[in-house]
Amino acid sequence: MTDGQPISDEARLPAPARLRPPDADCPAHAADGGPHRLAPGGAGRAAADALLREAGAVVPVVLPGEVPAVAVTHHAVLREALAHPEVAKSACHFTALHDGTVPPGWPLATFATVDGMTTADGADHRRLRGLVTKVFTGRRVAALRPRIVELTAGLLDGLPGAAAADGTVELRRHFAYPLPMSVICELLGVDTALRDRLHELSNLIVGTSGTAAEVQAANREITAVLGQVAEARRADPGDDLTSALLAAQEEDGDRLSARELVGTLLLMIIAGHETTLNLITNAVRALCTDRAQLELVRAGRATWDDVVEETLRHDSPVAHFPFRYPVRDLELGGTVVPRGTPMLASYSAAGRDPEAYGPDADRFDVTRRPATRHLSFGHGPHYCLGAPLARLEATVALEALFTHYPALHLAVPDAELPPHQSFIGNSTDILPVWLTGSPAEQGR
Repeated sequence: MTDGQPISDEARLPAPARLRPPDADCPAHAADGGPHRLAPGGAGRAAADALLREAGAVVPVVLPGEVPAVAVTHHAVLREALAHPEVAKSACHFTALHDGTVPPGWPLATFATVDGMTTADGADHRRLRGLVTKVFTGRRVAALRPRIVELTAGLLDGLPGAAAADGTVELRRHFAYPLPMSVICELLGVDTALRDRLHELSNLIVGTSGTAAEVQAANREITAVLGQVAEARRADPGDDLTSALLAAQEEDGDRLSARELVGTLLLMIIAGHETTLNLITNAVRALCTDRAQLELVRAGRATWDDVVEETLRHDSPVAHFPFRYPVRDLELGGTVVPRGTPMLASYSAAGRDPEAYGPDADRFDVTRRPATRHLSFGHGPHYCLGAPLARLEATVALEALFTHYPALHLAVPDAELPPHQSFIGNSTDILPVWLTGSPAEQGR
C-alpha cells in the first residue's frame, strides 16, 4: 500500500505503447534508438535537457551502474507525477533494488534507502513531515532574517581579503556556500568545526561521479557525524531544531527512530545548503551574463524576488531528482511506465518547457510573469519544506551582493565555467568574479 492505494498485480495497458526499460547493452545515445545515458557531470545541461524534452514527456534513461530509469521532462506531466497517488517514494517499490539488478554498493542507493521524509509514503510520511513542520515553522524561518542579513554583511566585507593574486574572488566558495551552510548549521545546532567536512561529504553523496567506495565511505562518515550531533544536543539541549526534534522523540519514543532522526538531519543539511548554494550561484551567473536584467531590477521594473523565481525556473538548482516509483504499470504523458521503475523528476528540463513557458522559455527574463508556476521546489505532498528559507537567503544575499559590489563581473565567461559533477545538482563548480569590474573597465 502507498498513501492508501492498492498495488495492482496486473496492469491494464491503455492504447499508448508500453515503455521497455533500457537494457545494459542498449546504445548510449537516443539518436541510436536507445535510452539517454545521464552523464555524471552537468556539462551542456541546457542542450541535454532539450534533447530529453524532445524525446518525450517520459524518457528512458540509464543511470550509473547501468540501472534503467525514466526521466519526466515536461512540466505538465511532471506536475501530475509529483502529486499522483499511485507514484510512491518508498524503496520497497523499487523493483531493481530487490531483484539483483542494482549492483552492490550502488552510489545512488542513499537516495532510495535513507530513512526520512523523502523516502516515506502515506502515514509514515505524514508522521515525519508533521514532526519537522512542528519545529520548522514559518515564524521560525521569518525570525532568521536579521541573522541572515548579519551573516551576509560579514561575508561581503570579507570578500576583498579572499582575492587571489589576479584580483579574482571565488564567489561560490567564499559567499554562496558559507551563507546557507552557516544558517542551516546554526538552525540545527551543528558545531562550526564540522561544517566544511559536512559540505565535502554531502558533495560526494549528491555528486554522481564518485566511485561506489567513495560514496559508501561518505555515507558512513556523515551518518556517524550526524549521530554525534544528535547525542551532543541530547546531552546539552539548545534552542535549535535538533534539540526540538529530540524533545518530540522523547515525548513519544515511537514517533521518530534514531535512524529517522539521522536521516532527517541528513536531508536538512544537504537540502538546506546545496540547493541555496546553487540558486545563488546560478542567479549571479545569469545577472552578470545579461546585465540588462540586472538593470531592470535596479530600475524597479523587477524585484529580487523576481530574480529568485526566474532563476529557479530557468536554471533550477536541482536537475534530476531521484527517486519515485509507480506502484502499478502507469500511463504518464502517453507512455506506460512499468511498476517499480525508478523515476527522476527532471526539474531543469521542465523549467524550460516551451509548452509551459512559451517559445522563449530558454531566455532569462526577470519580468516574466508566467501563468504556470515552476516546479523547482516540487509539488504535492513532498513539496520542499525548506523553500521559504531558501527564498529568504537568496533574496537577501543577491540584493546585498549587488548593492555592495555594483560593478561585480564574471572573471570567466559563463560558458567556460566547469559544471558541477552531478546530474542531480545543477550549477558550476566555481564562480570567479571581479568585485569592482573587469581590469579593462577599472583601467578606463
